[in-house]
Amino acid sequence: MQDEPILKVVNLKKQYGPGCQWCSNGHESIFEKNRCLRCGTVYACNDLSFELYPGEILGVVGESGSGKSTMMKCLYFDEEVTSGAAYIGTYDDGETNVFQQSSQQKRHIRNTILGMVYQNPVLGLKMDFSSIGNIAEKMIAAGDRHVERMENRSKELLTHVHIPLARIKDEPKKFSGGMQQRVQIAKALSNQPPILLLDEVTTGLDLSVQASVLDLIKTIQQKFGISMIVVSHDLAVIRMLADRTIVMLDGKIIEQGLTDQILENPQHAYTQQLVYSLI
Repeated sequence: MQDEPILKVVNLKKQYGPGCQWCSNGHESIFEKNRCLRCGTVYACNDLSFELYPGEILGVVGESGSGKSTMMKCLYFDEEVTSGAAYIGTYDDGETNVFQQSSQQKRHIRNTILGMVYQNPVLGLKMDFSSIGNIAEKMIAAGDRHVERMENRSKELLTHVHIPLARIKDEPKKFSGGMQQRVQIAKALSNQPPILLLDEVTTGLDLSVQASVLDLIKTIQQKFGISMIVVSHDLAVIRMLADRTIVMLDGKIIEQGLTDQILENPQHAYTQQLVYSLI
């Protein structure tokens, strides 16, 4: 792992609602979890700060509603942040807050620097396009117009994620959930992004399929040296994949550190509860 982070997030905040004089000042007494009881504003992400290093897998764990998926949507520009900054080492030497870039620049970052794998493949794939067409679409969005190169790259990636070549012209709607996730991973990798975002990618899959998808993620990370953020509510997934882990609760980071450290010696009461429920 190198010293300079490839991604640095500083005080990321995402709120739904205008806020009021009480919750804007952080009065704990008027909150129910991360929702203001006076005005109804929900603080989905509340001042999140963390780093991701080259070649690292960073795990993000927390219960449903903790803000994990909202954070990922903000990082991939699916959602506008309320405030905060993110700096990517391979974009403008890590000097520019990417949240403040134009929509055109954000599209460029999405298509060339970031890859995203959603929990629901419908969000990441065009279900009526062929699998090879899905990958080509992402390459075209990044400016590629070379048909043969796109076809070869698509075949290479689909083979890598164990989609039989006989089925690369099939639409993802004809595939099982595990195969759809594999096509999504191949699409996310199409432009060789240095950062891959994976949001609950094994939720809802059979255990044997989960294991093969996790094994694929680990293999890809080792082969390509991609930095990854892996979100899960399942500590077993985090244990298998992540070098370091962030624990989220009610829109805040309550604990972070080396995964082994967090699993063997959790400090926060909520993390202790998570860990002991796994044992």
